[in-house]
Amino acid sequence: MQNRRLGVAFIAVSCLPWAAFAQATPPVGQAGGRRNADAPAGPPHDPHDLSGIWIARGTGMVMTNVPPMTPLGQAKFNANKPSYGPRMIPPALGNDPMGNCDPLGIPRLLFFENNPGDFEIVQTPGKVIEFFDRFHVYRDIWTDGRSLPKDPDPRFNGYSTGRWEEDTFIVDSLGFDERTWLDHFGQPHSDEMRLRESYRRLDRDRLEFIMTITDPKYYTKPWVSESKIFRLSPRKEFDDELFCVPSEEQAFNKRMRDPAAGVVH
Repeated sequence: MQNRRLGVAFIAVSCLPWAAFAQATPPVGQAGGRRNADAPAGPPHDPHDLSGIWIARGTGMVMTNVPPMTPLGQAKFNANKPSYGPRMIPPALGNDPMGNCDPLGIPRLLFFENNPGDFEIVQTPGKVIEFFDRFHVYRDIWTDGRSLPKDPDPRFNGYSTGRWEEDTFIVDSLGFDERTWLDHFGQPHSDEMRLRESYRRLDRDRLEFIMTITDPKYYTKPWVSESKIFRLSPRKEFDDELFCVPSEEQAFNKRMRDPAAGVVH
């Protein structure tokens, strides 16, 4: 897809005190505060405060060691026509949702498959908000104790709740729209997929991220990602906003992609 930098409309969001965040613990140094045992000596930080701008440019996840698919999953995979990887075809002949500026959705946004691979976490009372530079998308993770819906209407980003298990923030999600792909290689998922993410602040400047995808309708066993490390950025850059604009995408297809594939309008 054509990358376009359209300038910046970044709005600084002031993070509320970490103590307002659900299930938070006292600051390090006060009674009950804890340091991560794995963290090296360095500037103090609260392991239950994930707020900040986290950077991992050019190091997106790859869905390696994909579990065997069920017959339904294999049929869906065969129907997906990506423009990347061993099954790549000309974009004009493919059906990657991104080619129509459809939402990438969760978990595809979490693979950070293309630059920019940055996101920001804001903690507020009752929820965590993740802002993604790619397409300037945000996502709510509810921490107010609510349960995930039993029979949700599918959504591109699904429904997410979060909780703390010691110094690890666990996010559980379901209710995903199966029109999205897991990655740009065309790995599919069903509407029964469940996603679990773990975020652990190793020290002040490093955040560890792991996700697990469980989808028995399409895969014979869960898939667990490698550990990805994000680094804290002191400030937001001004040139990282990227939108997919349908009118521009269609013009680009007619001018570049379609002629390359021999498509005649």
